[in-house]
Amino acid sequence: MLTNIYHHRIEVVTGDIDVQGHVNNLVYLKWMQDAAVAHSLEKGWGHDEYGKLGCSWVVRAHQIEYRFPAFENDQLEVVTWVDSFRRASCVRKYEILRKSDDKILAIAQTNWAFVDLEKRMPARVPQEVIEAFKSDPMAQTS
Repeated sequence: MLTNIYHHRIEVVTGDIDVQGHVNNLVYLKWMQDAAVAHSLEKGWGHDEYGKLGCSWVVRAHQIEYRFPAFENDQLEVVTWVDSFRRASCVRKYEILRKSDDKILAIAQTNWAFVDLEKRMPARVPQEVIEAFKSDPMAQTS
């Protein structure tokens, strides 16, 4: 069981709604990025810390499956975790849930590349970054 899961709360506002009366698909991408950044900050890896390494995360690919629409004033939660690391990348997964009925509105994943900002090339993910996001298989959750 994954124990290094981050919960990011959201309230759907008027600006999130498209002409069809539900949340625009691009808003889901913003929520995913916001949740990933907040999770990273919680783990001690904010913009300044990555800057000291001269590196940053950039998106290589998103995959989203939309299951149910979200509407204005819905209370949502983006649940996210880093599923796996490779030498210069990671896969982060997401579930977007509506709190009132616990419906999973969307499932997604992002392939993030770790990039040396000066060289504009992939860089090895430092072990201390990996350790910050690893799940502890021995930890108990309630």
